[in-house]
Amino acid sequence: MTQDPTVELFEFQEKRLKYRFKHPELLKVALTHPSFCAEQKHPPPDNQRLEFLGDAVLELVLSDLLFERFPDLPEGELTVLRSVMCNKNALAGLAAKIDLGSLLRLGKGEAANGGRERESILADAFEAVLGAIYCDSGFDGARGCCARLILQFMPEPRELLTHANPKGALQEAIQSRDSAPPTYRLVEVRGPEHVPEFEVEVCVNGNALARAVAGSRKQAEKMAARRALEAMNDGPEKND
Repeated sequence: MTQDPTVELFEFQEKRLKYRFKHPELLKVALTHPSFCAEQKHPPPDNQRLEFLGDAVLELVLSDLLFERFPDLPEGELTVLRSVMCNKNALAGLAAKIDLGSLLRLGKGEAANGGRERESILADAFEAVLGAIYCDSGFDGARGCCARLILQFMPEPRELLTHANPKGALQEAIQSRDSAPPTYRLVEVRGPEHVPEFEVEVCVNGNALARAVAGSRKQAEKMAARRALEAMNDGPEKND
């Protein structure tokens, strides 16, 4: 038997958001995709305006959280961290963790074509929900909910940064040790011309840190940087 939508929304607030709306109609709008409205004779409001608001709220909330959590980080690194945490992939991941897709009101075509798992739809819906919370209880409510979800479901910000931009993270780690920036050397290109493999080595002060092989030089450099970071984190300095 299908669960009562009202009960389902209540459980979503209590168990997943851990936030109860004073004005539940805001949540309903946040979960309404434009494709649903397009199929209605008397279309309700869709979530695009709340998404617009939530995008701005999220940037401010994350700026505030990162500023508080990392008091020693310079502006440039804070900006990169915020960008990584705000991107569609990260937001869609958060939305999936709280099963937001199951509650979305989608058009029949969109639902049939996998809309409930589509990254862009999930990310936009997450922003819309955050915008709805802001309308419901202001900045403090939005900040509290966002902080809970990030602490519960999102990887540690530096881990996100390493995954998204390992070359930048490696350069930051190397420079923090007063070493010259890392360099990348193409060791070999092998395989048939239509599917080449690029082997790349990352070095610091002429010393090799790691190697990697991938289908493009750019990807091989990223993989080599990630392996170098893993090796550095597992080295003797980790326990100093």
